[in-house]
Amino acid sequence: MACPPSHNTVRVLNSAADCPDLPIVVGSGRAKVVMWPGNGAIHRTFHVIDLEQNDKTIDLAHPSDSAYYVAAGSGVIADLVSGERMPLIEGAMVHIDKGDRYRFEAAATAGLKLIGGPCPADPQLYAHLAKAGETV
Repeated sequence: MACPPSHNTVRVLNSAADCPDLPIVVGSGRAKVVMWPGNGAIHRTFHVIDLEQNDKTIDLAHPSDSAYYVAAGSGVIADLVSGERMPLIEGAMVHIDKGDRYRFEAAATAGLKLIGGPCPADPQLYAHLAKAGETV
């Protein structure tokens, strides 16, 4: 799975094939790691998070900023410190400062598909892959 880092080439990654799971979804949805240090990413990560109706992510916080795009569906992002819940709809962008604690939640009537992640990478997100023999 791991590809050697090459910093002077353009690579096309297929998000539908050979992407490891990211164990951050509570419910029947799925999160996949598309771009991460294990396949050569240095400055950015790219995850596809598919939440089914009423699914949510685990509580998250990272040592770097994060950015996400809402590709489909609706739901909320919960600020776990202030308790504020901000609505998310298709086409929305979310920026999260380093250290902020948050959780994504899909609506009861629709799923929520997010694309993005921490930039640069949060090594803790991939600790399970290192244990499984992946290169982080």
